[in-house]
Parts: sequence; structure tokens; C-alpha cells
Amino acid sequence: MIKKILISMAIWEIGSILTIALFFAMLFFVIILFPFDKKRKVAHAQCFWWADALIAMNPYWKLHVSGLENIDKNKTYIIVANHQSLADIIIAYKTKMQFKWVAKDSLFKLPFVGWSLSLAKHIKLSRGKFASIKKVYREAAGWLRSGVSVLFFPEGTRSKTNKMNDFQNGAFKLAIKEHVPILPISIAGTGDAIPKGSWLFKTRSPASLKILAPIDTSGLKAADFGYLRDMTRAALEAA
Repeated sequence: MIKKILISMAIWEIGSILTIALFFAMLFFVIILFPFDKKRKVAHAQCFWWADALIAMNPYWKLHVSGLENIDKNKTYIIVANHQSLADIIIAYKTKMQFKWVAKDSLFKLPFVGWSLSLAKHIKLSRGKFASIKKVYREAAGWLRSGVSVLFFPEGTRSKTNKMNDFQNGAFKLAIKEHVPILPISIAGTGDAIPKGSWLFKTRSPASLKILAPIDTSGLKAADFGYLRDMTRAALEAA
């Protein structure tokens, strides 16, 4: 037990140091590249080494990544992923893609983590507020038109079981409207990656990140969003 306490203390301490270092690295590049990097791509790319380091230094985590060949770096996507844990945010950076999250506003209030989200110009969602939802889709459409992918968790909140929650429609309506493909990402095993009700890491958490083949939206009409939603969900369930 003492060994687990010491290891857990080290994980949280090193993780905190890495997250603080991430914020200052992002801030540095935002300042020096302010006139040249309006999309904050360089700031976003700092999250790649941060995620690599967090995963590598945690002896309780083992991540398998597959399907990277399905990503065309020259294309813009609406990325759709299932959601099990805050650890999903960390492992999604293993795709090494440029994207903007749609994240709840409470995350933006967290020290260093939330400040980093703001520096990278991710999209803030206030749940239950219609004006905020409309603003999210305007921002997301703007990023898509500028060539930056947008990542949605269409369940809206983390699933507490092995089954996905119902998918919301917005991401699929937007994909059809903006004529961009859906890139489904299947995440498994992260539900227990971050301890609940305790700060101790006790069990090993093997997880997987699988990028599926893109789903083309060309030829789909606005009324086809339900078909696209169900097709995407079926692909993620099959994975």
C-alpha cells in the first residue's frame, strides 16, 4: 500500500508540473507568434508532448493506438468520439491532429488546464443555454471553413457504463451543412484511468484509441442528419 501511495503522489506531482509547463509553453508561443499564428496551431501542438509525457510516466496506464492511417492531414473533419473519462482529452492528442474541442465552460475555469484551453482557442459550451449552443455552432463552422477540424463528444457527458449515451444531433447537422466528413474515434478503457473518490491509482488501466474510416457526407441533405448520426454510432459500437 505504501508503494501505491508513493507512486500515486509522484504521478500527481509530475502531472501537475507537466501541466504547468504546458501552459507556459503555450503562452510563450502565443505571445511570440501572435501576428503569425491566428489559429494557435503551434500552441495546440504543445499538447502533443504533454500527452505523450503524461501517458509514458504513468505505470498504471497502457494505451494502444490504431487507425492513424485513416487521418488525412490535408482534410478537415468533424471528429466524433465517445466519452468515458477526462483521460479521453489526454489520449485524443495522440492523433497529432489540429482540432478545436467543444468543451463545457467549467473546464475553462480550471487553473492551468482551463487557461491552456483558452490559449488554444477551444470552443466553450454553457450547457442548457440556447444562446451558447448557437454560438458554439457558429464558432465551429468558422473553424471548419478555415481548415481546422472540430472535435465533439456527441453524448454530451461521460458515460458511466460500457454503453454509449444517446448521441445529440448538432455535430451531424453541422457536418452536412459544412460538407465535411465525420471522423469517428473509438475510445475504450479510460473509464477507470483517473481514480474516482480517491487520489490513489490502484489498478492498471489498459485503454485503446482507434481512428475509424471517415464517413463521407457528400450527397447528404439536411434531413439526413439522423441517418448520419446512427451510422456513426453503429461504427463506434462495432469498434
